[in-house]
Amino acid sequence: MKLTNFSKGIISSSTGSLFWGFLGTIYFQYISFIGVFEVVAHRSFWTCVILIITTSLFKKWQMFKKIFFNKINLLILFVSSLLIFGNWSLWIYAVSKNKIIDASFGYFIFPIIMCFFGYLFLKEKLNRKRIISISLVIISTVYLLFNFSSFPWIGISVALLWSIYNLLRKKINVETDIGLLIESLFVLPVILIIFYFTISTNQNNFVFNNPSLMILIFLAGPMTVIPLFLYVKGVELSGLSASGMVFFITPTAQFLLGFFYFNEPFSQQKFISFILIWIAVFIYLKDLYEKDL
Repeated sequence: MKLTNFSKGIISSSTGSLFWGFLGTIYFQYISFIGVFEVVAHRSFWTCVILIITTSLFKKWQMFKKIFFNKINLLILFVSSLLIFGNWSLWIYAVSKNKIIDASFGYFIFPIIMCFFGYLFLKEKLNRKRIISISLVIISTVYLLFNFSSFPWIGISVALLWSIYNLLRKKINVETDIGLLIESLFVLPVILIIFYFTISTNQNNFVFNNPSLMILIFLAGPMTVIPLFLYVKGVELSGLSASGMVFFITPTAQFLLGFFYFNEPFSQQKFISFILIWIAVFIYLKDLYEKDL
């Protein structure tokens, strides 16, 4: 039986989301012992290297030049490069400090925040179901705010950084991989400074006398680019709404890993808040499903 483009898209988006949520979480938690800044630096650097190779292979340098010489696009990509660098740093910090559940909170509410941002900044209309979803997210967040010790600052920060990042990228509408390459080039000076300090203070873990660790650290690039390509391909084939539904595989995998595998604490306050979030997600997914019919 031949698969339709829609089915291929769902498979691709699902694979990318599961890759991000499951393998990505385990991998970055495993290498977090080398330090948050070094992990982020290598993730950014090797992502940049791989994207230069893929841009050459897919002959996209003309597209790169077109975006690079557009001053407005370049300015927005400079801001988005700071946002994605902050997002990656916070997420890897969360993974290294056993706060994966808090980070998953951010990715659960991210699509719903994007709905709200679309309404505020892009004049997109909200129906009743989406208003209820947004309201439940606000109630859940306010509830945790009153329980200050349980407030997932990392998750909220991750969600806001990622939402603002996606809002900016949506406004300029550039190819995902080319945009990410330009963003990586913008943060490259910061990466080189981090490399300089880790080497000069003998804290560098990327050394020739430990080739297995070198390979492990290099994988930070493929672990970023592979799920990105899979998810974006899925969006192209199955559409944004369907891929939006599939995206929730990522925070679900993160939450399950944090709770069952890494044995992170999960307070009663967080449990009540997550129930509200899961209800909001269910209403949001139902709306997406009905919209696609």
